[in-house]
Amino acid sequence: MDAFRILGELIHTTLVFSTALIFTAMGGIFSERSGVVNIGLEGLMISGAFASAVAAWYAEQAGFADGSPWIGLLAAILISMLVSLIHAVASITFKADQVVSGVVINFLAAGFTVYLVKILFAGSGQTETLNAVFHNVAIPGLASVPLLGYGVFTAYPTTYLALAAVALGWYVLFKSPFGLRLRAVGEHPGAADTLGVNVTRMRYIGVLLSGALGGLGGATITLTTTSNFSHNTISGQGFIALAAMIFGKWHPFGALGAAIFFGFAQAIRNFVQLFPVSQAIPMEFIYMLPYILTILVLAGAVGRAYPPASLGEPYDPGKR
Repeated sequence: MDAFRILGELIHTTLVFSTALIFTAMGGIFSERSGVVNIGLEGLMISGAFASAVAAWYAEQAGFADGSPWIGLLAAILISMLVSLIHAVASITFKADQVVSGVVINFLAAGFTVYLVKILFAGSGQTETLNAVFHNVAIPGLASVPLLGYGVFTAYPTTYLALAAVALGWYVLFKSPFGLRLRAVGEHPGAADTLGVNVTRMRYIGVLLSGALGGLGGATITLTTTSNFSHNTISGQGFIALAAMIFGKWHPFGALGAAIFFGFAQAIRNFVQLFPVSQAIPMEFIYMLPYILTILVLAGAVGRAYPPASLGEPYDPGKR
């Protein structure tokens, strides 16, 4: 019975850590499927985590505590889309180096959000702790299933939304005219342009979608596990999501599997500390585990994952 309880807790914790990665990796897929490299996923997550914490806090103070987590999610989507717009303008309209633009987004978000926190919260390095956050929701009937009941069918609303986003993202990308156009401009923008597809507009949409989903990824962490925002709320998860996207070969279900794998690595990091053997292992090595696995996975993916053919290449309609 204890073994089932521990396994159920491990599965549950894996999904908790995976949720933010799923959202953000899906965002990266939409951007890069359109042909725009998005190294700035970390910055988008930071922006979403900050916006959700601030919006939810002020919603609580205004008397909307019951709906404040949802207000936080909406704020995260809007603010992160605004940040992603900077990347879109720089890389699509002005044809700046897309990797450099993404790195700038990461530094901009990391510095500017902490600066705003200190202004809004009287010099404090973090926001106030939220009283109203998301709680686990049990699916009636399924929640009583042994092992999987608590592990899978008792989860945060954001986890269910993330899984729905994967299914919807797959349908949009591979079963809809919009998805066909988006993939076309990422593979051969000149041919898509010849057929009447507005390459610039499709790429803007792809990058803005990455902002919305990346913001949801950051907000998930704030509104479920940390209950506030500080400089280390997002500590590399955006880069892990980037690795999940590449390891998943720019496919929604592949990214889902990779995100769960990395979420499992983070969950193991927490569970190892419960056993006596962890006393012989320096804590620094335990906390390094998810990042070491990220490096190993990316090293193994070299030569096996093929990005969209025009990824990272600016498109000039006048030179098609």
